[in-house]
Amino acid sequence: MFSGIVEEAAKVVKLVKDKENLHITVSCSFADQLKIDQSVAHNGVCLTVVNLEEGQYTVTAILETLQKSNLGLLQEGDKVNLERSMRMEALLDGHIVQGHVDQTATCTSIEEVDGSWYFTFKYDPSLGNVTVEKGSITVNGVSLTVVNSKDDQFSVAIIPYTYAHTNFHEFKVGTVVNLEFDILGKYVTKLMKQYLGK
Repeated sequence: MFSGIVEEAAKVVKLVKDKENLHITVSCSFADQLKIDQSVAHNGVCLTVVNLEEGQYTVTAILETLQKSNLGLLQEGDKVNLERSMRMEALLDGHIVQGHVDQTATCTSIEEVDGSWYFTFKYDPSLGNVTVEKGSITVNGVSLTVVNSKDDQFSVAIIPYTYAHTNFHEFKVGTVVNLEFDILGKYVTKLMKQYLGK
């Protein structure tokens, strides 16, 4: 369980293909505090630490994860947003995030507005995911508030702190991002479909 509050945008230092799996090695400031089997979200994808070295650690993404997320597009030197799992006594500063990416989206617009930024993302609506105005959305592991919600796209407003401390500052038009839609919204959508027989 995560909150969508990114701790660090860390550098990918090594990528190793192993059959259909991808071993991802990341260098980050809290690597020496991790332990084997610990869960860490990478661009919003919950992965398990499988190896530790000084100042860095390795996780493994399986084929399904690579197909449903942007992790298969990573290159050495790229930054990934990291968040360790929540502690039960911690404040929930973002929203409830499971670390299970629903689908990817493509950045279609970046607009700077007097010190902040508006990013617009377009996604495939055929998978049944929806956003609502002022609702929660997780983009590359970052808990954000939806603005300008439409059937197949939405925008988010990014403050300077988030821009500087996540990989949002590396986004360009065409960048592929991971989306996790709000879990409460997903349950409501499924229940309504069952109720209406659709």
